[in-house]
Amino acid sequence: MNRNPVETILGAVVLVAAAMFLIFAYGTADVKKIKGYELTASFSKIGGLPTGADVRINGIKVGTVTGQKLDPISFSAVLSLSIAAEIKLPADSQASIGSDGLLGDTYVKIEPGSAKTHLEPGGQLAKTKDQKALEELVGEIIFLATEDPAKPPKDAQPE
Repeated sequence: MNRNPVETILGAVVLVAAAMFLIFAYGTADVKKIKGYELTASFSKIGGLPTGADVRINGIKVGTVTGQKLDPISFSAVLSLSIAAEIKLPADSQASIGSDGLLGDTYVKIEPGSAKTHLEPGGQLAKTKDQKALEELVGEIIFLATEDPAKPPKDAQPE
């Protein structure tokens, strides 16, 4: 088995180029877990939100979902969130589950409040909005599309 030195050098160049591409992709893809302080948030439905999902404010990643558990008393989904240390969330901030389009990734969306006090590490986001399932949205659209506009609403009183 006689190897040509040109083939060996070319193979090494290809491996180095592939390694550089992977390092570049990892650095620009923003897949790193954000380390900071921990918060929790309780939801009735999280719609398949995975551990490791983004936590965003106005579309900008400021944290990561670090854990999920089920509250055995209320049967709520309790999410553990790691928020970047430089982000100080007002105490009345609201969390909801968002998605990037119909088939896009799901993430936790935080809408900062206006309170003067901030959430402390280990605190809980008290205001949360549950995710509407795709089936519920389709059902509402179908109901609105098939509703007869000439027919009075059920709760209308006859005159």
